[in-house]
Amino acid sequence: MAHSIDRIRNRLSLSAVGNVVLWLAAAFHIALLAAFALVLMTLKPAHAEENGTCSGNDLLAALAKDEPATYAKLRAEADAIPNGRGIFWKIEKPGLAPSWLLGTMHVTDPRVLTMPEPARKAAAEASTIVIESDEILDEKKAAAAMLMHPELTMFTDGKTIRDKLSPEQATRLEAGLKERGLALAAVQRMQPWIISSFVALPACEMARKAKGASFLDKHIAEDAVKAGKNVVGLETLAEQLQAMADLPTEFHLQALIETLELGDRMNDVIETMTTLYLSGDIGMTMPMLQIVSPAQAGKEQSSYADFEKRIVTDRNHVMADRAAPVLAKGGAFVAVGALHLPGEEGLVELLKNQGFTLTPAGG
Repeated sequence: MAHSIDRIRNRLSLSAVGNVVLWLAAAFHIALLAAFALVLMTLKPAHAEENGTCSGNDLLAALAKDEPATYAKLRAEADAIPNGRGIFWKIEKPGLAPSWLLGTMHVTDPRVLTMPEPARKAAAEASTIVIESDEILDEKKAAAAMLMHPELTMFTDGKTIRDKLSPEQATRLEAGLKERGLALAAVQRMQPWIISSFVALPACEMARKAKGASFLDKHIAEDAVKAGKNVVGLETLAEQLQAMADLPTEFHLQALIETLELGDRMNDVIETMTTLYLSGDIGMTMPMLQIVSPAQAGKEQSSYADFEKRIVTDRNHVMADRAAPVLAKGGAFVAVGALHLPGEEGLVELLKNQGFTLTPAGG
């Protein structure tokens, strides 16, 4: 009988490039979806249950049962990541009212939307709510703003995505899009990272989004607006798109094709990520992705490192710098993607370097 980890790898069949898109699915895609709601209307999610519940399985649970030694090694790697446990942190500095930092998962899963009670209470009492981009509050305005930078969302050289692919790749792309209810002709002028931003989603998530459900960050911001609170964004959607555009187009194309070929198997990965998030075990996320999709040497490994630096680390520094003046006033509630929190250059460490004390606060 094949080992558990071999079964997992065989089921996913991902390279290091596909691994990157999985991170994109967990940490980045929803901001793009918010601005391209019109495109989403062309989707016809298949196999989505009426109640919007996804059907994935927890990959790590199987690994822990069938290969405890492999799981223990993975556990040790995750435990070595600074601030890898906990999604909710208290931010303190003498003379200031405390502020708070919540790591989010940008999905509409009801389990994720139910914030830990301490976080819910802190958000209700905060004077200012800080999110990655306040432009998500107005999808039409966000879409209009990004249309001012067409090169970040579309091919502007008269080419289409077909022109960037080999005939074999184009066939794979067309088949993968068709499986998701999308015609290649409808999206062929879009940059590959725009297409990736929503094809990486499970059908159940697409179904909830199509019905108007808000993901956690937007839900928090909407509640803040209703309560008359100030909402501050740390980035613009154009800046987020520019970060994607800074990476090679070839990298995005290959990642898009491989993600499309995952089909319903993406449900298992998203379910595993969600389970880790709900338990506050965010430091385990990337080790888990790397073991189901071992990084390969050479160009792919280099591309992966470039992705991590540009999409995660660089943005961490921007977020920390722009949050500083808000935190200096005290009483703020900051909600950003949970994968921005851990690590030596994660937000928790970067805010500590600014002179704040951060302690886990029950999440």
